[in-house]
Amino acid sequence: MKIEKKPLSETGFIRVPAILELIPIGKSTLWLWVKQGKFPRPFKLGQRTTAWRVEDVNLFISSFNKR
Repeated sequence: MKIEKKPLSETGFIRVPAILELIPIGKSTLWLWVKQGKFPRPFKLGQRTTAWRVEDVNLFISSFNKR
């Protein structure tokens, strides 16, 4: 599986729906990868808001495509 690199800002936060547009996996697979340490851990921005740093997602995509 190759992940297409879509333009993201260099900094900021990204939430689950946007990640799933970049990486062709399901939401449960994303959370499994987080639990297994294959995908970066998210940050809690609020009581019901979880997001990832764009820098971490970009690094993941770059390293995944090098495999």
